[in-house]
Amino acid sequence: MPLRVIFMGTPEFSVPTLRAITEAGHEIIAVYTQPPRAAGRRGLELTPSPVQREAERLGITVRTPVSLKGEAEQDAFRALQADIAVVVAYGLLLPRPILEAPRLGCLNGHASLLPRWRGAAPIQRAIMAGDAGTGMMVMRMEEGLDTGPVAMVEKCAIGPDMTAGDLHDRLMGMGAALMVDALARLETNTLTFTTQATEGVTYAKKIDKAETRVDWTRPAGEVHNHIRGLSPFPGAWCETGIGGRMERLKLLRSTLVEGAGEPGGILDDRLTVACGSGAIRLVEVQRAGGRPAGAQEFLRGAKYEKGMKFS
Repeated sequence: MPLRVIFMGTPEFSVPTLRAITEAGHEIIAVYTQPPRAAGRRGLELTPSPVQREAERLGITVRTPVSLKGEAEQDAFRALQADIAVVVAYGLLLPRPILEAPRLGCLNGHASLLPRWRGAAPIQRAIMAGDAGTGMMVMRMEEGLDTGPVAMVEKCAIGPDMTAGDLHDRLMGMGAALMVDALARLETNTLTFTTQATEGVTYAKKIDKAETRVDWTRPAGEVHNHIRGLSPFPGAWCETGIGGRMERLKLLRSTLVEGAGEPGGILDDRLTVACGSGAIRLVEVQRAGGRPAGAQEFLRGAKYEKGMKFS
């Protein structure tokens, strides 16, 4: 029998799961998402979240509370009489009355192999740390941060040059299929849970803009992981002086190569850059106000050459 589902999510990462649950025949009785945010150059336009846009396209009721801590919001949530709530990158903490309101509790789709990378930025942190693999998990939510027991797991490798954007796109498809499988098992009372390990816990704190600048004195492997872990957003960056002025350059893709020199120094005409040890080659970059460009296309329109240095 199809389940009565409350879906809770906000970014593009959540959309495939919302769509897949609908296509599987479950009744989504309401979608909860973050309120529309100011956008545009002057921040005057309110833009709905990707999940809100998809829910409206599907004709599903959308709710956008700024908090779920108030008694009125909790009563309204409880009145929906849901069998299950499905949460994927919602962005608000769920207090106990919300967690306990659905008949079967709340399931969360999380983009890591718990207990590694609990928290807000598991995709970016896994790549920045140089992890060789990650995955998607479906877990039962508790009041703790991503501490609940796990029901479903699917692993995937992280390629040596894979960016956070690449991994994001792969995991959101995996997560959608995994959640539909979990709901099918829930329908037949065959979904089982395993308590998370107490060892190996790490936390994926939110990315701070202060950590996005590239430090060329670090080893090449760390610089490479830093660049790809922050691509495409918010983007790692560095500066260089051209024509007497400093220009900021966003670094979107790189690869490890042989090379040595003063950290930040450009070693050849292919945008190979020396690090504290070893070197990387920049594959895709973006000038301030410009669009992403491959290294050779970028070099045709910019006077970067051997011997110059990134700060």
